[in-house]
Amino acid sequence: MTEANGVNPGANGVNPDKDLNAENLPGRRGDQGEPIRVQRGMFGANNGGDTTGYGGLVRPVRLPGQATRPYGGWFDEVADELEGALEEQSLLPENAIEKTVVDRGELTFHIAREHLPRVARTLRDDPALRFELCTGVSGVHFPGDKGRELHAVYHLRSITHGRMIRLEVSAPDSDPHIPSIVDVYPTNDWHERETYDFFGLIFDGHPALTRIMMPDDWQGFPQRKDYPLGGIPVEYKGAQIPAPDQRRSYS
Repeated sequence: MTEANGVNPGANGVNPDKDLNAENLPGRRGDQGEPIRVQRGMFGANNGGDTTGYGGLVRPVRLPGQATRPYGGWFDEVADELEGALEEQSLLPENAIEKTVVDRGELTFHIAREHLPRVARTLRDDPALRFELCTGVSGVHFPGDKGRELHAVYHLRSITHGRMIRLEVSAPDSDPHIPSIVDVYPTNDWHERETYDFFGLIFDGHPALTRIMMPDDWQGFPQRKDYPLGGIPVEYKGAQIPAPDQRRSYS
């Protein structure tokens, strides 16, 4: 079924082009969440290089905000157990957990970086939690998220209880240090090295924090959003294709 303008309204009968809160539109949050920047054009190109036809698009980019209780399902159980276990260690939960986010059916705890190792160990060892496996850490760079531009995201899985949650930790560009959790989850060794290599996050206490993909003498961190494209000119069928940062802009 389609509307007269040819737009498929989706399985729930909602036209996602007209409803900013449609669940099947990742990134669109209406007026909810924390605004970090204004998106202009489809990909944010600001040098005339946007050839998508969406150069006039202007909308705020928001990160999901603090969720309110009840979170729903087993999320409340995990949150209660974690907060209780931290209190038993004489650590106020609000000092360790900056916010709890429930977004698109997923649970994320935003953790103050100085408390990350203790929270990770608690999630691993507490019998009611038992998140035995960390499947790695991913870096994210939000240049517009002032004071916390660099994020590290950890995916934890409980094999015992069949659950998965996230931990998210942030650090400013000016002080990109986060404690390593290799002592808690040894499989994070290479993941932390890769995140350091591409994003410049320094994992304090890592046993051998060296580059893992780029040459040891490489300058900069290639997956940061402010990293210059650069590149190498390519010859193709007798024609020379310039590097990305040397190609002409489109108006």
